[in-house]
Amino acid sequence: MSDKSRIDEPTGTATVGHEWDGIEELNTPLPRWWLWTFYATIAWAAVYVVLFPAWPMVNSATRGMLEWSSRGDLKAELAAQDAKRAPIAKAIAATSITDLAAKPELLEAAIQGGSAAFKVHCVQCHGAGGAGVVGAYPSLTDDDWLWGGDLAAIETTLTHGIRNPDHDETRLNMMPAFGKDGILDAAAINDLVSHVRVISRQEKPSASSARGAALFEANCVACHGPAGQGIRELGGPKLTDAVWLYGGSREAIARTIYAPRNGVMPRWNDKLDAVTIKMLSAYVHSLGGGEDAPAPVLTAQPKGEADNG
Repeated sequence: MSDKSRIDEPTGTATVGHEWDGIEELNTPLPRWWLWTFYATIAWAAVYVVLFPAWPMVNSATRGMLEWSSRGDLKAELAAQDAKRAPIAKAIAATSITDLAAKPELLEAAIQGGSAAFKVHCVQCHGAGGAGVVGAYPSLTDDDWLWGGDLAAIETTLTHGIRNPDHDETRLNMMPAFGKDGILDAAAINDLVSHVRVISRQEKPSASSARGAALFEANCVACHGPAGQGIRELGGPKLTDAVWLYGGSREAIARTIYAPRNGVMPRWNDKLDAVTIKMLSAYVHSLGGGEDAPAPVLTAQPKGEADNG
């Protein structure tokens, strides 16, 4: 290696004076436009550091003279949207849930708002279309409702939840674990399954279902009603149709009787405001199974005439 600079004859450019194994480097200066661009970026960086957030700190960054932030922009945009929706939200807040259906335009606005809230808070369990998950979460699109499917009933369920141990006003009713707690033995559970399968029109009457009918009267009518039609005030499911959350096969019904799930739905009054809950109620009601008014309490039906829904 040598440090002697010379003029390269083919190019007429001076070398930097270094040589490595016969290889030399030409001393070619950068184009002026490139240099000025580079200097401009340095100047812009200096201005940016002064005006905008730049240097990271422990919990944030330097604020900059303009005190701009993307979070601030988002907050402003959200505030603008809230101001735009304020009249509608105010109108929904001033309208009782039972009167909402009488105001079609306001109801439609509530449904649209509820649709957005549903995508954020409810699809994880009930699915994007509210169809639920068999064996886990109920469908919101049919006309089977444990606690009622009118607007007011849905609002109450959303507000207070189901089986929330920290809330006194929650929907609360527990099905006993007839098998696990030793209330009924395996033979009795089998007979009870036979009776439930008969009233749901999945099997024909038998000696087993006759014994199960007596067991049903002694253990189940308090929540499911004399004919298995369900009691909504208690959240007792209807057993006379083909809608089953945990399955209607003999095995599935036996598992439910032996050790019921007693599922929990969170209450939303500690997470969402009353207007959002009202809009969610309107949206859920619109999914296909909503009822116009509270369903009447059904009376016992003659044997063999149970409603199949």
